[in-house]
Amino acid sequence: MQDLPTPELRLFADLSVQVAAPMEVGHTVHGLRRVIPILGGTVQGQSWTARVLPGGADFQLIVNSRMAELDARYVIETDGGDLIYVTNRAVRTASPEVTAKLVRGEVVDPKDVYFRCSPSFETASKALGWISERFFIGTGARHPDKVVMRFFEVI
Repeated sequence: MQDLPTPELRLFADLSVQVAAPMEVGHTVHGLRRVIPILGGTVQGQSWTARVLPGGADFQLIVNSRMAELDARYVIETDGGDLIYVTNRAVRTASPEVTAKLVRGEVVDPKDVYFRCSPSFETASKALGWISERFFIGTGARHPDKVVMRFFEVI
């Protein structure tokens, strides 16, 4: 087989996303459905900054006592005024005890939680169009009033 490149990671941005209290839809046939409104936040890239605009949400499915599937959708505005639509799918797993604390909105040690995500970006900006053509991964931590994440470009 021919040599294939081994992917590497390059830091893309750190995010701090402020969230409101969850709205619990309830236990559906798939699990516990929750919607968590996004209030705003900050983005710090290597040589750029942005803000998370209010109005997005994190659509969560608590699958079982250990696992949650997350689907966040929101818009960020760069310091240059460009808008970027973000879709961020994630998996969060932890022990049943830690997961219960997260669902209740309690503080937990991020080391006790596996939180990995795959953000994708869409923009009308010609200068930033390249981000729609790349694959990104990330890691995160849930706090009672915010989610912090670090995104990496896979190169």
